[in-house]
Order: sequence, then C-alpha cells, then structure tokens
Amino acid sequence: MNIKGKIYLFTAVILTGLLLLSGCGRRNSHGNSIQIKGSDTMVNLGQAWAELFMKMNPSVSIAVTGGGSGTGITSLINNTCDIAEVSREMKGEEIQMAKSKKIDPVEIKVALDGLAVVVNPANPISQLTMQQLGDIFSGKIKNWKEVGGTDEKIVILSREVNSGTHVYFKEHVLRKGNSKGTEEFAPEALLMPSSQAIADEIKQNTSAIGYYGMGYVSKNEKALKIAIDSNSPFWLPTMENVMNNSYPISRPLYMYSNGTPKEMVKQFIDFVLSTEGQEIVKKLDFVPIKL
Repeated sequence: MNIKGKIYLFTAVILTGLLLLSGCGRRNSHGNSIQIKGSDTMVNLGQAWAELFMKMNPSVSIAVTGGGSGTGITSLINNTCDIAEVSREMKGEEIQMAKSKKIDPVEIKVALDGLAVVVNPANPISQLTMQQLGDIFSGKIKNWKEVGGTDEKIVILSREVNSGTHVYFKEHVLRKGNSKGTEEFAPEALLMPSSQAIADEIKQNTSAIGYYGMGYVSKNEKALKIAIDSNSPFWLPTMENVMNNSYPISRPLYMYSNGTPKEMVKQFIDFVLSTEGQEIVKKLDFVPIKL
C-alpha cells in the first residue's frame, strides 16, 4: 500500500472511531447541550423552564420532549437523555436495570401536582368520593345515574400505560395506596396518548370522565371536587389545597439525572429549584415546592 493509501486508511479508522464514540450515549460532558425526555404532564413545564434558561444563557441548547414518564426513564436507562422528567417515583426494577447498565439514577423533586378529575361542563355531577372514582374507573359503576347524574353510560378516559399519571392514578385511586392491590382500569377504558387528547375528548363528550394534571384544566372542562369518603369535605384541585394536603389526589413531580448533576445539567436544575424557576411552576398552575 502506498503512503497516500495508508493515510486514507488511517483517516477512515479515526472517523469510524469518532462515530462509534458519538453513538455510545451521553455519559461524557455535553458542553452546552441538554436532552430532557419524559412526562407529558411535565412537558410544558420543562419547555417553559428551558426557554427562560436559554434566554438567560444564549449559548445553551435544551431539547424537551414528552412521551410519558416511562419513555423518560427508558431514555435515562439507555443513556440517551441527560434528564428524565417523571411524574412518579422510579420503580425498584427500573433502578436495578439502570444500575446494571452503570446508570445511577438520582431523584430531584421539582414541583407538586394535583390530578384533576374532569368532566364536560354540561355534566351535572360536581363531586365524587375516592370510592366512587375507583368504582367508575375500574368499571363497577357504569352509568352516571348511579352517582346522581343522568341516565348515560360513562365513557372512561385514561392515560396510556406508559404514563406516570396512569400509574399514579391506578395505585392511589383504584388500589387506594395498597401496594398488593390488583385493581385495574376497566377493559372498556379508552387509553389516550396525552393529557391534551383527554381534554379534547372531554370538550365534545358529555358522558366522558378523565384525569390529568390540574395545569391542563381549561374552561372547556369541569374539575370535580373530590373527598376521601362521604363523611369528609370535598376539595377542588387548587394550588392551596395541594400545598396543605387537603386535595386527596396530589403527587410530587421529579427530575432524574445519571449521578449527581454536574456542569450544565446542575446549573439547569439549580435554576429549576430557584425562585425564578418555581415562579414558572406557579404560572403554569402547578404547585411550587418552595414558596
């Protein structure tokens, strides 16, 4: 092989090596680029944080995408994102899988959320107990007249199984916090791809009932008052009622990083937890973890 041929071969080997390294994930420093993936409940919040942070730091590029908490966790485990936005705690098996791939999930609580249970404004029902909710979404109660409404079949709308909101609602409403519970959503429940999809269906369907983060509630839906039981007061999903633990369906919202946040990821998370970052939480109708 002549000298020119050896140079071409050497160059090809170097380029191939660089390409392979670039596809190995996000374990090394990423400079001013941050990838955030996960919860659809949190995607608008994440985008709002990212927009202000990039405005304050013009050299930084942050990409925020949804797809569900499960998608974010999978991305973190596969090392294809820097931050996973998650509306539930990571499960033990997920953490074990991460560690088997030398990923060390670190949990950071960034906000609180109340899950609103919503119906069409034309629906006369304005309040339900947790037991009634569980019976509706599991399919035991099938007609609105069984809870004091009109004689119409209930149309159940749920987030899909990859959603942290779906998991949280099942564990805390259907199974009432019982880790050994086996209750499931009714087979006829319609699994919707996003909170917005549920809102769109509620807007046009007077028989439907669904749930999502209270930040998504608009004038086109009616949030129901919820009580722990028939002897307890009914509460709306408001910031005040979530902060004082009155509203029964409340939860923390998390970011997960691979190991203790460093460099630009740390700067971004510090911003999220700052006064400015928590003001964005309030503006989007979520609940700040800091006053």
